[in-house]
Amino acid sequence: MMSAMASAEDFQAHRPLLISIAYRMLGSMAEAEDIVQDAWLRWQAPPDQPVESPRAWLSTVVTRLCLDQLKSARVQRESYVGPWLPEPTRTDQPPVRDAESISMAFLLLLESLSPVERAVYLLHEVFDYSHAEVAVIVGKEESACRQMLHRAREHLRERRPRFAASPEAHQRLLGTFLQAVTAGDLDGLRTMLAADATAWSDGGGRVRAALKPVLGADAVARFLIGVGKKTPPGPGTIIELTNVNGWPALITRVGATANMMLTIETDGDKVFGVHIILNPDKLARL
Repeated sequence: MMSAMASAEDFQAHRPLLISIAYRMLGSMAEAEDIVQDAWLRWQAPPDQPVESPRAWLSTVVTRLCLDQLKSARVQRESYVGPWLPEPTRTDQPPVRDAESISMAFLLLLESLSPVERAVYLLHEVFDYSHAEVAVIVGKEESACRQMLHRAREHLRERRPRFAASPEAHQRLLGTFLQAVTAGDLDGLRTMLAADATAWSDGGGRVRAALKPVLGADAVARFLIGVGKKTPPGPGTIIELTNVNGWPALITRVGATANMMLTIETDGDKVFGVHIILNPDKLARL
């Protein structure tokens, strides 16, 4: 049996991994931290048998708690007012592992998988667990997990987000994008957008936002220019360029309070997606 001190040290050593798994599973840092806290309480309870691998035991507990959470989350998201986007998290430091897998665009795409498919994909593809380890963690046969992984790969391959060659290339395009919106340059903005570009704005019923995704370059450009004209930056508004979910993003603040976060999906040449979060509950940690 491990001592209380060793047990606490083991847990803290694996906490960053557990948070990473839970956040990618749930798309909410607040929920991820609650899940990891629940895992800590279970870790403190005497196990039925000695724990041979703290990493495996804790990963299993967190993953299964996330699967339970996603069952209720799906019901909540069906009644969510307007488009649902993941809760953003600052990643300006330290450097982010697998920035693509934590991007807003990719987390949104993961929503299209079933909870177990999501777990299988993330555990194997992002966190490098073997097929056998994944099967134990999710409580399924290894052959079934391999089939789920194949389906998830195929599904994601068809719709996989595009990424700039570097954060610097992403940031340059984001800066040009902001200039076009601020200047009301409809033609300039339209040329930056891919023909099938989509804009999501998440107000969660708390603040005014588009109730459906906006589709197509012309519609997205007009939507963004219209929003810029209707809600120009007020006195004391600060526009902050920082790193959110692994990539450069814009945050507007009044004082210390964030009231908007915007990210783009881009290959460094065209903008394919615009994600705008206005829900104050999701901005509180920024």
